[in-house]
Amino acid sequence: MDQRFLKDDNQHQNEDYASIRGVEDNHLGIYDKPLPCFGCGIGWFFLLLGFVCPLLWYYATILYFGKYYHKDPRERMGLSANVIAVSAPLMLIYFWCH
Repeated sequence: MDQRFLKDDNQHQNEDYASIRGVEDNHLGIYDKPLPCFGCGIGWFFLLLGFVCPLLWYYATILYFGKYYHKDPRERMGLSANVIAVSAPLMLIYFWCH
C-alpha cells in the first residue's frame, strides 16, 4: 500500500471528525420500501392475474396511461408489460382482419 495514504491516516487519527450520518439516522429512502403485491409491484401482479381475469390487463393499462408510475418509477415496467399484453392481440386481430 502507498505510504502516503498511511501517513495521512496516522496524522488524522487524533483529530475529531463529525460524522455525516450517525448510527441512529436510519432513514429509509423512497425506493427502499418493498413494492406492493408481495414485492413484485402492481403491474407484474396484474399481468400474472390477467391470465385468469383479462380485465386486470385493461385496468393496469389505464393505470399506465394515467401516469400511476410517477408515484414509484419501479412500477413502469410491469404496467408497460400489461399495455403490451393488451395491445399485441388487438393489433394482430386488426391486421388479420384487414
